[in-house]
Amino acid sequence: QVQLVESGGGLVQPGGSLRLSCAASGFTFSSYTMSWHRQAPGQEREVVAAITSAGGNTNYAGSVRGRFTISRDNARNTVYLQMNSLKPEDTAVYFCKALGFQSYIRTYWGQGTQVTVSS
Repeated sequence: QVQLVESGGGLVQPGGSLRLSCAASGFTFSSYTMSWHRQAPGQEREVVAAITSAGGNTNYAGSVRGRFTISRDNARNTVYLQMNSLKPEDTAVYFCKALGFQSYIRTYWGQGTQVTVSS
């Protein structure tokens, strides 16, 4: 059974930091591109950051570049999102996604974790 279990969300003050974790199981994590996405109420889901299977390449949305860092630990089957200098507009549900290309495309999603940035 494939699972992506997220943790680390919560309430934080503007300017503060959070680290999200996504623990994967049930598939070959090291073969999958991992990404973080977020969705605010009334808004489209958007990609925040992505990292290739070996961690050699990362990409970020312009709104978070310089503040957020995606990383992965293939030995622990875990992907992280370090979020610094948080702003109220970062408030959203954050989702972990796995994307793999075997004989066909496989996509898995986590359950989402709430991040609220408010004073």
